[in-house]
Amino acid sequence: MLRVAVVGSGPSGCYTAQHLVQLDPGARVDVLDRLPCPYGLVRYGVAPDHEKIKSLQNGLRTVLEHERVRFLGAVPVGPDGVPAARLRELYHAVVFCVGAAADRRLDVPGEDLPGSWSATEFVSWYSAHPDAADAGFLRGVRSAVVVGVGNVAVDVTRMLARGTRELRPTDMPHAALTALAASGVTRIHMVGRRGPSQARFTTKELRELGTLPDTAVQADADDAALDPAFADPSGLPPLRRRNVEVLRGWTAPPRPDARRLIRLRFFLRPVELLARNGRVGAVRFERTVPDGSGGVTGTGRFEDIEGQLVLRSVGYRGVPPAGLPFDAATGTVPHLAGRVLRGGAVAPGEYVAGWIKRGPTGVIGTNRSCAKETVTSLLEDAPSLTSRPLPADPLPALRAEGVDPVLWPGWQSIERTESRLGASLGRGVVKLADWPSLLAAAGEAGDAVTRL
Repeated sequence: MLRVAVVGSGPSGCYTAQHLVQLDPGARVDVLDRLPCPYGLVRYGVAPDHEKIKSLQNGLRTVLEHERVRFLGAVPVGPDGVPAARLRELYHAVVFCVGAAADRRLDVPGEDLPGSWSATEFVSWYSAHPDAADAGFLRGVRSAVVVGVGNVAVDVTRMLARGTRELRPTDMPHAALTALAASGVTRIHMVGRRGPSQARFTTKELRELGTLPDTAVQADADDAALDPAFADPSGLPPLRRRNVEVLRGWTAPPRPDARRLIRLRFFLRPVELLARNGRVGAVRFERTVPDGSGGVTGTGRFEDIEGQLVLRSVGYRGVPPAGLPFDAATGTVPHLAGRVLRGGAVAPGEYVAGWIKRGPTGVIGTNRSCAKETVTSLLEDAPSLTSRPLPADPLPALRAEGVDPVLWPGWQSIERTESRLGASLGRGVVKLADWPSLLAAAGEAGDAVTRL
């Protein structure tokens, strides 16, 4: 009987577990996560108002409720938890599905001023990630600058402009909802270093900005005119052509009665964050122009944009998983069809899937085929892997070493507590936002007997 540990319960981890139990009728899978809650970025990265995408949790739930899959939450793997080498002793194979946890930096002066954050930190706060700090993101903020023109940049821009009426039905933590309701933000600048025809947001996400109540959207016509494809987008790929068509409709002056204004700026590269009164007060940008090869070059002309809050959204990078080799240039673990490579040779029983395997690319569904490739490799190796004897069940050994996992009944108890919290606030489900509350809620499940 093949026993596999999958590290990470986001989409890549759940799809890995799903393929394992579908393709091997005897496989038993433990899905470990550092957090007491499953679903990874579907729970902690998808915007609260995107209910359709968040409903993907239902499919992931089906995987984690499979009779041969077991969820072990609140189990860190690495120096502060279970060593990766110990997992290799307890399981025939270990698949690391740990994502790309770090944000790329701008690497400009002033980036660490108070009021300058990564978009991920802001998303974690309004998504109730238990490691997020309530850092007073919006206190004293009139104007915000979002650096980046991808979907995450659109998400945080939309959250800054959303009203309480639209956010109240979501599962956003109540403290974040209250802070956003009291926000004094009236100007939001979303800025990209290249042109509108090269922006990475999807058209559906982009169009949402134009539907926000009491909010006007303006694409700067002078910026857009620098993009040769803006005047005639017919030669662009379909996605980029649709984006340009939407942006062209926003070049007119904004309506004067809007409470908030979202300005989309292009061909501006951040070069410095400027301090005002001990915190960030503006971003200095250099004007760029197309270089004729798909990139941009600086012009030596500069523009300052006011912002007491700056959110960078310029991509992610992988973090070296403890005990695994790591390619810093690609931000991934070296692998061959999902098999971890050490010094160019396959490391028996070690595998990767998801962003740590391929880099931060693709959409949620991309993880399905990525996981299947890894599982196919693992099952090809299974005859040699299962020749090694293991304990009948790794859980007692982990518990004997001080591991106290949140099992599936504990997660179900968290869900019930979040439902009760929402009802007490006159809302739907409201997520718990801190470790003590989550662990206390999980503890209400008692010592329920888990599967396997």
